[in-house]
Amino acid sequence: MIPLDDRRFLAAIRVGDVYRGTVAAVSRSGMEVTLDGFPARPLGSVGVLDASWRRRFADVAVVGRKVAGEVVAVDLDAGRALLSTAATENPELWAFLKRLRCGEVLTGTVAAIERFGVFVALDEGPGHPIHPGVGFITCPELSWRWFEDVSEVVEVGQRVACEFLQFDTTNGEARLSLRATRPDPFQSFADGVRAGRRLTGRVTKLVPFGFFVEVADGIEGLVHLSELGLPPEAGPMSAVAGEEAVRPGDRLTVYVKDVDRERRRLSLSLRQP
Repeated sequence: MIPLDDRRFLAAIRVGDVYRGTVAAVSRSGMEVTLDGFPARPLGSVGVLDASWRRRFADVAVVGRKVAGEVVAVDLDAGRALLSTAATENPELWAFLKRLRCGEVLTGTVAAIERFGVFVALDEGPGHPIHPGVGFITCPELSWRWFEDVSEVVEVGQRVACEFLQFDTTNGEARLSLRATRPDPFQSFADGVRAGRRLTGRVTKLVPFGFFVEVADGIEGLVHLSELGLPPEAGPMSAVAGEEAVRPGDRLTVYVKDVDRERRRLSLSLRQP
């Protein structure tokens, strides 16, 4: 149970406020801060990634040191105000990111490609103190279509226009979506099909619960293992594929079972309904 005095103090704090305090304790996950105006116990918390982007955590997290951080979240149930001292160290960047609105289209240049996503140097706003760009696109937000390598979608130096999704306060980034600025081929496909529709396609991959069939350009549907008439104890698809003569590259006739537009999922059957 969080003491009433703690809840009252925290309830007056708003996201975006800047609070000062003293580091009371340090752990591997971050540091606890006794906030000015409430000396009873530490109610402020700064995570390792929120501490500083320019200095080592050990240089910042020193018991007794005075710190200032911007409030990024208030958790009344846990009795904590989550602070970012990185925000107060980079006020120009923070102010720029807070001005952005969901759905806004931002332009920039692909600055770096990593296995986990793409950094974008935005045309407007300041640079990032440690990353190649302030904008960042995760792999799922690059394209509506499946791809094996990021380089199949974008390349360093390429100009892009992306939709702003959210402000990543942990990394000080503008999370972007490239695919949101382009038509979703699944929705166009769904406009022209209904349950029971007969389609032909190519088996693209086997998975433990069935196999996928590409029935249109970039559109894949799942044929569940149960469609093969096998008992549940038959094992994963890869173990019975040889017996059932289903292999990647095979062309099959399938029937639409269900089209889930919201989750972009297509269920297929080998049997006509």
